[in-house]
Amino acid sequence: MSASIYPMSPSSIFNELVAKTLPFVPKPIVRWASKPYVAGELIDDAANMVRQLNAQGVVATIDCLGEFVTQRSQAVEATQMSHSILEAIQKSSLKSGLSVKLTSLGLDIDDEFCYANVRSLVERAREIDRFVRIDMENSPYTTRTLNLYRRLKNEKLDNLGVVIQAYMRRSEDDIRSLTPFKTPVRLCKGIYREDESIAFKGRTEVQENFKKLLVILFESGMHAAIATHDDVLLDFAREHIAKHSIDKSRYEFQMLLGVREQKRAEIVREGHRVRVYVPFGKDWYGYSLRRLKENPEVAGHIIRAFFRGE
Repeated sequence: MSASIYPMSPSSIFNELVAKTLPFVPKPIVRWASKPYVAGELIDDAANMVRQLNAQGVVATIDCLGEFVTQRSQAVEATQMSHSILEAIQKSSLKSGLSVKLTSLGLDIDDEFCYANVRSLVERAREIDRFVRIDMENSPYTTRTLNLYRRLKNEKLDNLGVVIQAYMRRSEDDIRSLTPFKTPVRLCKGIYREDESIAFKGRTEVQENFKKLLVILFESGMHAAIATHDDVLLDFAREHIAKHSIDKSRYEFQMLLGVREQKRAEIVREGHRVRVYVPFGKDWYGYSLRRLKENPEVAGHIIRAFFRGE
């Protein structure tokens, strides 16, 4: 059953209203709201943030904001920016990888064009011993993203992995199809709004599918990047790792910049490897609007905090 048929609480109604009116919220408020979660607009901003994280015993992945480009010039610019990120990582010996969104590199323009752009990045990353994570976008791109990944793997490029979203009903089949490649998988809940016919909607059923998929990753010998801030899932993962004596080389925890920093520090103290995603770029406004609209609860919390002066 869809969660939308249940009566909404006053708080939920407020959150939904905030999310729907975000395009009319003054830009400075959105900027204020996004500040803890976006490193800045420049590569130097991202590099400085990664240095701070590295000093805290945390590794990183840099993500230049931007997606769904429709012009070749935009995709070329995004590809060049990602190359610049790799050079900044190499120059400063940062403990960081690179994350890319295929729609920012031309997937909506031409598949071969996009493939060439991604391949150039993966090849350069391999030269400097760095990893590239191909991000997962909404459902129209799932199969195309995984097919592009398989093509790169068949070209003997091994320094890359994908993202699987636990709320998608197809995700178990996708993981099992990737088993022969021993694919490094970043497992997250999923952020895009999808139809109930293809995605789980309830919080508990998404959590249960996340747990199931994580166990499959471990049993299949694939590297698991456990990307969640959910205590239920964090506790499950740590208990499963301890119970089965899973080696630390086979997994890492991943969190977003500015989110649950105390919990992050706790996991680091326990001796687990932790990676933080560090987004930056001039598209911070569009990124912030999209993410807040997709997460009404977060949007409502931020607006309340702003007017309380927190």
